[in-house]
Amino acid sequence: MSLEDRVMELAAEAPPPDEGAAAEAGRRHLALAKPPGSLGRLEDLGVRLAGMAGKCPPPVPESPAVVVCAGDHGVLGRGVSPWPREVTAAMVRNFCAGGAAVNAIARTVGARVSVIDVGVAEELERHPSLRGAKVRSGTDDLSRGAAMDREEAARAVLAGAGVAEELVESGGVDLLVAGDMGIGNTTPAAALISALTGRPPEETTGRGTGVDDETYGLKLGVVREALERHAPEPADPLGVLAAVGGLEHAALVGLILMGAACGVPVVLDGVVSNAAALAARALAPDSVGYMVAGHLSAEPGARVALDSLGLQPLLDLDMRLGEGRAACSPYH
Repeated sequence: MSLEDRVMELAAEAPPPDEGAAAEAGRRHLALAKPPGSLGRLEDLGVRLAGMAGKCPPPVPESPAVVVCAGDHGVLGRGVSPWPREVTAAMVRNFCAGGAAVNAIARTVGARVSVIDVGVAEELERHPSLRGAKVRSGTDDLSRGAAMDREEAARAVLAGAGVAEELVESGGVDLLVAGDMGIGNTTPAAALISALTGRPPEETTGRGTGVDDETYGLKLGVVREALERHAPEPADPLGVLAAVGGLEHAALVGLILMGAACGVPVVLDGVVSNAAALAARALAPDSVGYMVAGHLSAEPGARVALDSLGLQPLLDLDMRLGEGRAACSPYH
């Protein structure tokens, strides 16, 4: 069986949420001593969680895990970010050492942090928190050619799925938080969101780490170039990932698909995981039933993606850090 066939097999394993359990949760809310709908989106979330778990009331997650998927990007050479490539590896080391923002908030909610090196350009030292699953040392420049080939994209998807399966089946994890790390990765995120929603780059491209006007204009032009060059077909999500995505985006797709297959909620973080969620939906429409939008990123593409997915963010704190940091906040 080819790697691509294995991805399609995984996608087929995502069942729809249990409508009966969701309906029972809705009736339970109506029977409580409160005005109907007075808890707002918390009621909607409770109904969705019951559907994911297949029971009412749904179990309270007790063993959450943040999974930070990390990779580097050839498009960084176009100047889309002022930060050097080496920051990706440095941040991965910081995650492993427990010194990053995501580690701090994860500690407050009792979540473990795992990092997947699916495409970091540097070779990283072994660490208990680091899962080595490197497909290649960063992607190619998506504006000049395909970011990767289809087999590499499929391998990255399966890497993310494998770690998620291990955490759920062997580690007892009952809630997954999708995190990311990769300098320059909001550029492929914007390209993915445009490709998978049909919205123009002007609506999906943001300032990432806070770039100036000149760099933003360059970044917007790069996203346009990539879309014009590849004309990615949204009905072929693996092809879209290969053409304009990143290795960490693909790994997050696998994480989401495996979460759905295991009936475990997957909390999305910012624009990178939102972009991955669109690709996961294209592969397995029922996977949306297991996604929870943790917050609304300040990146414009995040709103485009969440609107397309039909997901309402739990929080809107104007954050754009990545790492899975903001996605932990509503759990807190």
